[in-house]
Amino acid sequence: MTGPKKFELAWRKRDLTEKRIKGEWVYRGKLLRVRRDSVRLPDGRQTEREYIEHPGAVMVIPVFEDGELVMERQFRYPLRRDMLELPAGKIDPGEPPLECAKRELLEETGYSASAWRFVATIHPVIGYSSERIEIFLAQGLAHHGAKPDDGENIEIFKLPIATALEWVREGRITDAKTVAGLFWAERILSGEWSV
Repeated sequence: MTGPKKFELAWRKRDLTEKRIKGEWVYRGKLLRVRRDSVRLPDGRQTEREYIEHPGAVMVIPVFEDGELVMERQFRYPLRRDMLELPAGKIDPGEPPLECAKRELLEETGYSASAWRFVATIHPVIGYSSERIEIFLAQGLAHHGAKPDDGENIEIFKLPIATALEWVREGRITDAKTVAGLFWAERILSGEWSV
């Protein structure tokens, strides 16, 4: 056997599972919870893992008929700067991801969509967080007026996909989830990938 299948079989032979021995909560906040666990490594040694438990999030790729995107600019306190992003938000307990996507799009941008497609799930920071982001493509947009959450100050603007990708190349857009979403959008809108 040659090619990718041979490699796939080879890397699946060794068990790399780390087994939790004990753990403790280091911090429990409104959004994030931090854990410290003692784990046994596959070779029998023991070490500690610190990580953030996150409830999960959604991101929406809102696309107009002309191919332009709905984008956001907002100040992100941890980085102390404005960031350019696709609309996104945290999934509430028990909330289906699609319902969260619809809610976040309307709250943050004022738009609703008549057509929704699931695109992908990404894990943006696997080294220290359980966060997953469910990505949805939203089309058939209609504006109703934004109702951002208390404390959210967001500027909404339209941007052609080609310009957004150029801004990724230039380093103007650096948010990892948005970068991933823009590359997905480019492939889907060109017909190269289907969802």
